Amino acid sequence: MNELILKYLEDIKISIDNIEQDLGEKRLFEEFQKNRTIKQATERNFEIIGEAVNKILKISPEIEITSAKKIVGLRNRLIHAYDSIDDANLWAIIINHLPLLKTEISDLLENSET
Repeated sequence: MNELILKYLEDIKISIDNIEQDLGEKRLFEEFQKNRTIKQATERNFEIIGEAVNKILKISPEIEITSAKKIVGLRNRLIHAYDSIDDANLWAIIINHLPLLKTEISDLLENSET
């Protein structure tokens, strides 16, 4: 696998780890919603994830990442339409979609070593 793609995959992994670490074990929506610092850090990590996915798709569109275009779309909304981001929608992405992305990225990184 291309070294640049590996770097982007690693960036995604680090950003996912950052989100999980910032949220902690409790993962309470109410805590997330009232903590501006964690919300902003989470948004920034999603921006990084989206940008890295976008770059991967441009280099190797055959790499399969579930909902890749939606991930890039979220990044674009965070950057260009930040005022349209709802805490509940972002939370739903964290709870429902981030675990799958984490698994896919881990698998891609593991398979690149073989």
